[in-house]
Amino acid sequence: MSATSLRLRARRVLSPLCLALALAAPAAADVERGRYLVEALTACDNCHTPRGPDGYVREKRFSGGPQTFNGPNYSVRGPNISADAASGVGAWSDDALKAAIVAGIGPDGRLAPAMPSEYYRILTMRDLEAVVAYLREAAPVASARPEQRRDGEPKAETFPGAEAFEEKALDDPLRRGFYVATLARCMECHSGETNGALDHREKLGAGGKLFRTPAGTAVGANITQHPTAGIGAWSDEEIKAAITKGVGRDGRPLAPAMANLSKAHFAKMTPQDLDALILWLRTIPPRGGP
Repeated sequence: MSATSLRLRARRVLSPLCLALALAAPAAADVERGRYLVEALTACDNCHTPRGPDGYVREKRFSGGPQTFNGPNYSVRGPNISADAASGVGAWSDDALKAAIVAGIGPDGRLAPAMPSEYYRILTMRDLEAVVAYLREAAPVASARPEQRRDGEPKAETFPGAEAFEEKALDDPLRRGFYVATLARCMECHSGETNGALDHREKLGAGGKLFRTPAGTAVGANITQHPTAGIGAWSDEEIKAAITKGVGRDGRPLAPAMANLSKAHFAKMTPQDLDALILWLRTIPPRGGP
């Protein structure tokens, strides 16, 4: 696909958004709302900030992540998304940054499938503006550009229902819960796979996805309402502890991926969002497995 075609596709995704933003004419983006979205829900640091023995290296925040993401047609590391003009996104326009977030298209073409734009496209116009405003506030940090390999077409699957939300939809607790779960990408780790690809339609929340980390191999848990294989018998408080403290019903730490995300990010979730998320999780039909 040519660079011109990619730009046209991004323009089609963003044009309704840009028109609505122009009509709304907000005085200023909500930077604090952007901080909350980035730090509590989307967990951008997880892919874009270096790590040390004690967690994220804050003085190098957003300068690029340590892990490599591999697929059939790509091998990439989380790039620098700080405000550095040379190695980060400081020279990008707001529209270019929005296209990267919700359409998976950068100034040089299609981003690798590791960028979860199929989830982030759910962002309301206000929230997308807020995320961009917050990233603009981040300190510029220079870093070497990691070697990236991107070939072929983007991944075909999308997350069902992940289309741009209207602000008023967040007043509905159930819809808000779906919004929170989508931005936090719960089902990217907890849906089952069919033929090596996530199957959100038939195996939503059923678990079974493998994660290979320096600490060993972990398996995405079943978070459907199945009473034994899933979390159907868990209390709301037990689910909250798993999400925000990274512990299971027995009080033991969950596997590193979830435990780390819980403490570094999901612990910052507001009570309103946490309650809404659990309300939505209760709607996932029971499925056995993994």
